[in-house]
Amino acid sequence: MGQKFPQTNYRALAKVAKKLGFYFYRQAKGSHEIWRRADGRYTTIPRHGSKLIKRKTLKGILKDFQITSQEFIRLRRRKR
Repeated sequence: MGQKFPQTNYRALAKVAKKLGFYFYRQAKGSHEIWRRADGRYTTIPRHGSKLIKRKTLKGILKDFQITSQEFIRLRRRKR
């Protein structure tokens, strides 16, 4: 059986985004940030401190990143 769907907070998600080539583009409404990539892809990441990002939100962000949850776990553990 596979691993459970990952849980993460803003800091870990931002590190993975940087590894994938995304960069902070601008502040959105409230505590949300828009992250872009040179090829035009973008995603919105909620910045709620150390609180965990909801699974449904994380699933949408991973879809924007075009990676699977297993790839996310691997990237989160990899040192850069």
